[in-house]
Amino acid sequence: MEKTVPNPVLLTLYRTMCRIRAFEDAAEIASQGGVAAFGQQSSSQVQVRGPLHLSTGQEAVPAGVCAHLRPTDYLTSTHRGHGHTIAKGANLERMMHELFGKASGYCGGRGGSMHIADFSVGMLGANGVVAAGIPIAVGAAHSIMIQHSAAIAVSFFGDGAINRGPFAESLNWAATFGLPILFVCEDNQWSATTQTSAMSAGEGAAARAASHGVAALTVDGNDVAAVYAAAEALVDEVRSGGGPRLLHARTYRFTGHVSVDPAAYRDPAELAAAKLSDPLLVAGTQLSARGVTSAAIAAVMAEARAEVAAALASASAAAWPLASAACEEVQDTGAGQWR
Repeated sequence: MEKTVPNPVLLTLYRTMCRIRAFEDAAEIASQGGVAAFGQQSSSQVQVRGPLHLSTGQEAVPAGVCAHLRPTDYLTSTHRGHGHTIAKGANLERMMHELFGKASGYCGGRGGSMHIADFSVGMLGANGVVAAGIPIAVGAAHSIMIQHSAAIAVSFFGDGAINRGPFAESLNWAATFGLPILFVCEDNQWSATTQTSAMSAGEGAAARAASHGVAALTVDGNDVAAVYAAAEALVDEVRSGGGPRLLHARTYRFTGHVSVDPAAYRDPAELAAAKLSDPLLVAGTQLSARGVTSAAIAAVMAEARAEVAAALASASAAAWPLASAACEEVQDTGAGQWR
């Protein structure tokens, strides 16, 4: 996109990306054991149980898209959803508490990484099932239309999701009814441990959207200014009643499929080349070219690291759920098996 993003906006986008990167880095370390890099005493204890699906390297997509969303807009995410959740305005500290399994987490410590939701900011939740969040967002968009609300719905999903049925079904439904929804394909080029190009026919998400009559834009997903400009155009069209739109953002995942995956199946040269387009590096270079000092840029990341370090300390000290609460939030079918 040709539109120039003003300096204050670019700096705000950079701050969002730094918060996401700091959170992902800390969560990764906490799931492997030890948090020394974030100001706490080193420990061999694993503080986050179970592997996490990290979005390290993909920060520009949620930052650029969610900058245009209101708390009343709905959003659905994926199993790799920390960045989307932070960018939508959820509380970073409560997110960390949830990863630690603490009672003060978003789901009371029951849901963990893949089930964080915050309805107060329109975040309808991450989802452990590939493509499952897409029809949920379509349902939310249909409810918006019925209620004549000014809100819109946004669904983030990966490139692997376009090969699953819910993607095609959701495009068809949204296009048929002209729903106020933005589909965002966060194309990190890997479907779990397999290169997407080896298992996806055709020209990708934008071409498939076009086949359903859904207008699409493709953008460099590592350039937050470009994502911001493209998302602005599409969100404006959706919000003004233009029907569904799709944003295809090409990016790259720096980590393995999960936090304990060394990604030995990936060519190290490919990863090294991808890191030359690190979204934080790209945005930092843009800020420097506009006269923002290196000290000011570094201070943004330092602030984000400090915020996350405080969240780690808070999560570590927070209370565990009570045993007596084990059956709360469980549906009672009336058969008495939970009593």
